Amino acid sequence: MADGNTITLTTANFDSAVLQSKVPVLVDFWAEWCGPCRMIAPLLEQIAKDHPGKVVVGKVNVDTEQALAAKYSVQSIPAFFIFKDGQIAEQFVGAQHSRQSIESKLGL
Repeated sequence: MADGNTITLTTANFDSAVLQSKVPVLVDFWAEWCGPCRMIAPLLEQIAKDHPGKVVVGKVNVDTEQALAAKYSVQSIPAFFIFKDGQIAEQFVGAQHSRQSIESKLGL
């Protein structure tokens, strides 16, 4: 699934979509059954939509992509990782973050 700058990340496309990205990537580790994940999803989609070409939002479903969740030691969701130049620049957990704080972390 890809709508605008929001993409579904899998083990198959993670390296090319995230680690080789020319713009910052906000990776959202989430699950269908996670209420806080569903709560913050529209905010993330809006950030992606409002900043085309400046940021990509990628979503990793921890139920279907357990290897990726394990690789990044995701213990609770929603968990967010900001990748810049192929490296983790920042990480944070939970749905209590404001749009301003997320955009600030992304350098927007």
